[in-house]
Amino acid sequence: MGAAEPAAALVTTDLAVGGMTCAACVRRVEKKLGGLDGVTATVNLADGRARVSHPVGIGPEELVAAVEKAGYTAVLPEPPGTRPPADDREAKDARRERDRLVVTALLAVPVLVLSMVPALQFRNWQWLCFMLAAPVAVWGAWPFHARAVRGLRHSAATMDTLVSLGVLASFSWSAYALFLGGAGEPGMRMPFTLLPSASDGAAHLYLEAAAGVPLFVLAGRFLEARARRGTGAALRSLAQLAVKEVSVREGGSERLVPIERLGVGQVFAVRPGERIATDGEVVEGGSAVDLSLVTGESEPVEVRPGSAVVGGAVNAGGLLFVRATAVGADTRLARITRLVTEAQAGKARAQRLADSVAGVFVPVVLALAVTALGFWLGAGADPQAAVTACVAVLVVACPCALGLATPTALMAATGRGAQLGVLVGGPRALEGLRHVDAVVLDKTGTLTSGHMAVARVTTVPGGPAREAVLRLAGAVERGSEHPLGRAVTAYARRAVGEPLPEVSGFEAVPGRGVSGRVEGRLVEVLAPDGTLPEVLARAMSVAEAAAHTPVLVRVDGVAEALVEVGDVVRPGSYRAVDRLRRLGVRPVLATGDREGPARAVAEALGIDEVHARCTPEDKAGLVRDLRERGHRVAVVGDGVNDAAALAGADLGIAMGSGTDVAIGAADVTLVRGDIEALADAVRLARRTLGTVRANLVWAFGYNVVTVPLAMAGLLDPMLAAAAMSVSSLLVVGNSLRLRAWQPSPARRRTR
Repeated sequence: MGAAEPAAALVTTDLAVGGMTCAACVRRVEKKLGGLDGVTATVNLADGRARVSHPVGIGPEELVAAVEKAGYTAVLPEPPGTRPPADDREAKDARRERDRLVVTALLAVPVLVLSMVPALQFRNWQWLCFMLAAPVAVWGAWPFHARAVRGLRHSAATMDTLVSLGVLASFSWSAYALFLGGAGEPGMRMPFTLLPSASDGAAHLYLEAAAGVPLFVLAGRFLEARARRGTGAALRSLAQLAVKEVSVREGGSERLVPIERLGVGQVFAVRPGERIATDGEVVEGGSAVDLSLVTGESEPVEVRPGSAVVGGAVNAGGLLFVRATAVGADTRLARITRLVTEAQAGKARAQRLADSVAGVFVPVVLALAVTALGFWLGAGADPQAAVTACVAVLVVACPCALGLATPTALMAATGRGAQLGVLVGGPRALEGLRHVDAVVLDKTGTLTSGHMAVARVTTVPGGPAREAVLRLAGAVERGSEHPLGRAVTAYARRAVGEPLPEVSGFEAVPGRGVSGRVEGRLVEVLAPDGTLPEVLARAMSVAEAAAHTPVLVRVDGVAEALVEVGDVVRPGSYRAVDRLRRLGVRPVLATGDREGPARAVAEALGIDEVHARCTPEDKAGLVRDLRERGHRVAVVGDGVNDAAALAGADLGIAMGSGTDVAIGAADVTLVRGDIEALADAVRLARRTLGTVRANLVWAFGYNVVTVPLAMAGLLDPMLAAAAMSVSSLLVVGNSLRLRAWQPSPARRRTR
């Protein structure tokens, strides 16, 4: 044997597939695409998309041709920014289906009423019903006939095959009964019963089935399509966040250009109430920015020159000028949309089993229908009773619910997760979240803010007020470039709420601190030394225990306050760890920081297991050790040093504020940068998989119960059509409940 050739590079292409109506269609398209060398495909019935992984040598044209050979249509989806034409086409298709349903209903309802209410059956009523039912059986059911014939040409049988055969059999038997079976005699009356009955002389008519089956199936699919569009609301809302035009500043003027022409480095204006066109950095102006539709964070964020902003966010305050740092597919909004789309294209293990069943479902149903017909005829039953059982089997069987069980739930759940700031990478990530029982948490940037901040300020009783001391200290530290000084100045600005006074005679002593004169007073911000007042000495002990850095503020040589500076714990971390513990998930802290700060954070949060001074290799080894002990491990991190552990865990979870490397290695991204969203993600995953299981139990159970009833002659074809439509609606409706899911009363958000 020769040397193995290197594996061909694979690329991913999305196709919009038309004409699919059930899980059997999905199975056929996947099988046809998978027949190409090196190609794998996942098809989503809920949104009509096929996600295809294929070698570079196979182009989109070959993929489209393969789908068309299976009897369906396929096109490349519109690129970003061209969604409205696609929406218009979908709206036009919906209007056409609605018109077909309305006309079918107007023709079919009189047939149903006359057939089901013998008291209304006037002389020659059956001929009026025949004339009304004929266009329903032909034109109203035409989509089913057309797709059935197309499938037949490709040696395929789908749900449309069953509906088409059921309608044709009902109408053909009724035509035979009218013209040759004695049912066309004037004055003929036909009693209505829920169960099929034997003939009393003239052959029975099944015009109510010929008209009712198309009516109920069309109505069911129309309502189902509306509900399915509801599950994709999150993606449409993300698409609507994209700005179409942007006002670019060039020289001293502004001009309006299409968003596609905006380049990295260009400065654009964002006026109050407008959406920020793309990711960037504020270069001029200040405002509050509403990020709720992008990250799920409900509180507006204050921005000023130097602040990073996200495309799609709303400027809620003043005029901003922003320099673009990313455009097109590189923006955060584009990445979020891409992650949601990829997540919705996947399949859970249970759905893959359902698809396998659906692949043989329709041929089995056809065989059962023929068996029922042959059995009843062979047993000496009335021919029309045998036909009734056969038609009922064809109509009642429903693989649609099997195909919709997972994708509708997944679309609703991933959409709701995106609204709450949780991006789930797909069904495998959901399944991983469902079973996680241990989570390794990074400290810096995950449980803590990741930057120096003032944790506490202690003042001497009888001295200047807290705000007065901060005003003086912040003014002096304004001239310092040290992280401690910047933290004190930022905290002072927020606490005082007014501009800080000017400082003169500023002096910085390396390793010691800074000093200067503010409003005629000598202000020193120094490392503590010597004897301190009792209240400040106690505060210093507390600071050292919490691994914070104490800073002493002296005014005119008198110690007036002690400021504790450190990497403070995020407010949401306390609730997050508590909620994880309540969900049965064991928290483990692993950080590259020193033992003191790590222990202090762990003690504050109630975490028992702490690993300090961890290298990236140590974190990956800890994950392996936990897995060997039988735990299903998730890792939460935000830095390059977390990437190896994220990739090696059962589930990797990245903070949205973290590095691209960490996000790329993760299965779940907490977009809003809030660790509390992790508990929301776990609960959402458990609810989603519970919904999927309920959908599949219903989908399988429905067919297990109804098909034998139909074969036994205990189900009327018209009722079978109604039951078949209701089964799909129940599955979609159950999934739609996830759109209104709330994480907990304490975290409810108004969207």
